[in-house]
Amino acid sequence: MMNNFVVTTAIKKLLKLKKRFRVIPGGTSASKTFGILSILIDYAIKNPGQEISVVAESIPHLKRGAQKDFLKILRALNRYNPGQWNATDRKYTFRNNSYIEFFSADQEDKLRGARRNVLYVNEANNIPWDAFHQMAIRTSDIVWVDYNPSAIFWANTELVGNPDCDYLVLTYKDNEALSESIVRDIESAKEKGKKSKYWENWWKVYGLGEVGSIEGACIKDWQQIDNLPEEAELLCYGMDFGFSNDPTTLVALYKYNKGYILHELLYKTGLYNSDISRILNSLGIEEVIYADSSDPKSISEIEEFGHLILPAKKGPDSIRHGIGLLNQNEIFVTASSVNLIKELQSYSWLKDKKTGTTLNKPIDKHNHLIDGARYALSMYIGDAGYGEYNLWL
Repeated sequence: MMNNFVVTTAIKKLLKLKKRFRVIPGGTSASKTFGILSILIDYAIKNPGQEISVVAESIPHLKRGAQKDFLKILRALNRYNPGQWNATDRKYTFRNNSYIEFFSADQEDKLRGARRNVLYVNEANNIPWDAFHQMAIRTSDIVWVDYNPSAIFWANTELVGNPDCDYLVLTYKDNEALSESIVRDIESAKEKGKKSKYWENWWKVYGLGEVGSIEGACIKDWQQIDNLPEEAELLCYGMDFGFSNDPTTLVALYKYNKGYILHELLYKTGLYNSDISRILNSLGIEEVIYADSSDPKSISEIEEFGHLILPAKKGPDSIRHGIGLLNQNEIFVTASSVNLIKELQSYSWLKDKKTGTTLNKPIDKHNHLIDGARYALSMYIGDAGYGEYNLWL
């Protein structure tokens, strides 16, 4: 091993992970990519015939990121042999027939192609869940996932917390190979964050490796509270329908001081209308429920079960209008509303794929409880066609 290769604290921590899924969020310059690739190289050399795939969102992303670091590590270890590197296939084959290949998540034939022993998904928050899932089910042994935690995404909802998943947060402090100038640049964001929301969020994500607020979030200024205050006044409920892939959701709307509280009550797939009715009965719900008007059959059936449920009116541009109402009012969210919190942290405005410009239209995901919340608030306030408190007269 050459002198310019440093076995960092990050590498030592990564080597202690033993479970099938190894989820590694972290800040900038935390040595996530460098550390995982170093471990994969060592693993390939010590275990003959291993098939290892390293995946990122695109080929350009690989070229300037994981692939570049991989070749740099091999040279630092004095193990690089140009005859073993196939630049066309982006594949390095070791003398024991193990190999490490690089491909992008937009290569459909690779996603559903050959199986492998080890998978490493680099900056996974840029890759769709379906693409990851296709690769993971074709991986027999170990799945590495790393990312900067700019917002909640599928790694948090689908992997973290499972018994077969290790979770390790790394920061720049785990990387002793960093120069003092880079450390100073990173830590300067902490002081800037005292005066700037942008730098406050940057320091949280890229300095501390903690989940931050997504750039371009649709609903920004909400606050989490521990419990429902006794003085909070229950107003109504909002419901969004789902079944196989999307959940059926129910959120309660409370008036509290000059603002509103949102409290999650239901987030579940596979519910028939009879199941929904039983849940409403078990919750003792009597106030009006505003539901997705695009499913009049479900509204009618639930009403026949004896519940006070009305279609939420949807005028032109009702989605953006409802988001606007949530932003214009002081919004509190109970700590137990875990799925609603995840949605609020992930629901963002679409971006133009070519220019990166933020569009005036939200993404069509992470919105099931949010949809219920905007139905309830829009109908209560009266901006969707009903007057305040005369909702069903």
